[in-house]
Amino acid sequence: MPEPAGRPAAVALLGGGVIGSGWAARFLLNGVDVRLYDPDPEAERTLAGVLENARRAYRRLTLAPLPAEGRLVIAGSPEAAVEGADLVQESAPEREPLKRELLARAGDAAPADAVIASSTSGLLPSRLQEGVRHPERVVVGHPFNPVYLLPLVEVCGGAGTGAAAVDRAAAAYRAVGMRPLVVRREIDGFVADRLMEALWREALWLVADDVATVDEIDDAIRFGAGLRWAFMGTFLTYRIAGGSAGMRHFMAQFGPALRWPWTKLTDVPELTDELVGKLVAQSDAQAGGRSTRELERLRDDCLVAVLQGLRSQDYAAGALLADYERSLFRADGRPAADGGPSEAPLRLHRLRVPAEWMDYNGHAHESRYLQAFGDATDALLRRVGVDEAYLAAGGSYYTVETHLSHLREAAAGDVLEVSTQLLGHDAKRLHLFHRLTREDGVEVATAEQMLVHVDTAQGRAAPAGPEVLGRVAELAAAHAALPPPERAGRRIALPS
Repeated sequence: MPEPAGRPAAVALLGGGVIGSGWAARFLLNGVDVRLYDPDPEAERTLAGVLENARRAYRRLTLAPLPAEGRLVIAGSPEAAVEGADLVQESAPEREPLKRELLARAGDAAPADAVIASSTSGLLPSRLQEGVRHPERVVVGHPFNPVYLLPLVEVCGGAGTGAAAVDRAAAAYRAVGMRPLVVRREIDGFVADRLMEALWREALWLVADDVATVDEIDDAIRFGAGLRWAFMGTFLTYRIAGGSAGMRHFMAQFGPALRWPWTKLTDVPELTDELVGKLVAQSDAQAGGRSTRELERLRDDCLVAVLQGLRSQDYAAGALLADYERSLFRADGRPAADGGPSEAPLRLHRLRVPAEWMDYNGHAHESRYLQAFGDATDALLRRVGVDEAYLAAGGSYYTVETHLSHLREAAAGDVLEVSTQLLGHDAKRLHLFHRLTREDGVEVATAEQMLVHVDTAQGRAAPAGPEVLGRVAELAAAHAALPPPERAGRRIALPS
């Protein structure tokens, strides 16, 4: 199975708090082996909770087949963790002496060609790499919480960092679905945190001066600019605000306002007990009694919804998600033997029913059966050559008719397999029959489908490419001797 370019085979994580556990989830779910060190006896419990959330989020995020989960090992020391690692990711608390000690110990024990990265949100890499053996391989790789969902990672080198280390770190992050932002020169706080810090200062003043509550300030973001920021950022937003004249007009109209004395960006309110108490009380009220785990899952579900919405537009983080899914499908490309002998119905899709598929009856919702059959159809199309290159060239099959038969219930945790038989074909059409079977052999559902080949540039039916048609013909010849499925060709009708 091909691996994404740059993906490390093994990663060492130094620190297993919220950020370190998020890194662990990101790498493990992308098939990377992880060795984690954290002296905190609660680290494994923290990791287990974050990993549970990440698995849940990824089931909602994408239908693309994830690789086999990486192997997790809890190491007893930094030296044991970094043994054999391609990438070392330090995520200790934001205390420079602690980080420097861990990085130095990692540098002494890790392979000489391992990239060593710190998750610091603001410490300068030039200081962190002091005392590290081979400092040219030390970079900052600053992620954002939750690491397993938010794709941004700021990559910054120090005075002694080689360009190769920056490139390798960026490639490693990119291979697990992230968007590396290479910071051009080191600066305290890098890019994103400096922007967030400016907003945070103003927010604190608004609370301190009783202008707004924490909930009202968050409303100002989530019902306003925050919705735009998810796909337009800051500068594109203001360019559009300038109308047809663009950024020049916007700056001429609103630029002078930057000198008005209403901002407090250069000052910070004193964090008195009174102000901290006010923040805590309002924040607790805002949470509405929900636990941190509940809030994390709400956050993840909302992020998934935003990412999928952006994916439908193939823009910003949605375009990155689409690229990531395509890389998963490429990595899932399997030889013909993996689906079973061509002379038998193909076994191209296998799944375990997740709990979130359940409806009010405690069984899998009927829409999920169609999802399983659709995934099997996609697997068949990849087998006959409808891959990323073929789609990019303007060819695809569209499902135009489906007949589902629900025979048994599926429950959470059931292992299901779809077998697929090609009933017929011509230059433009595929006639398929799927069976969905439980691990115990019980048939749960069937689906009969007609697919039409489409020229996507023209938006109309067209013959498939000769290479695809050749593979379809080979499969049709292999399936010609199979008995027709009993439920094929059925129609819905009351008994006469």
